Amino acid sequence: MNMTWIALIIGLIMLIMAFAAIYAKKLAVAIIAAGVVSLLASILYLTLAAPDVAMTEAAIGSGLSTIIFFYAINKIRKQSHD
Repeated sequence: MNMTWIALIIGLIMLIMAFAAIYAKKLAVAIIAAGVVSLLASILYLTLAAPDVAMTEAAIGSGLSTIIFFYAINKIRKQSHD
């Protein structure tokens, strides 16, 4: 399969997940969709021969940001119940 087609497919899935993140009714679904967009971006960077950027995007963009968002939501929900 040609690399152009792979990039187009990944880009299309990224757009779908971005719209899912914007229009999701539940906050957890939106956070996960945004994390998937970032993870797919890291895969796209890897296919474009930028492994250092791909590793940074996967670690910070997809991993750490998603964990921080869930931590912040959990903290807010605990404070609102008190």
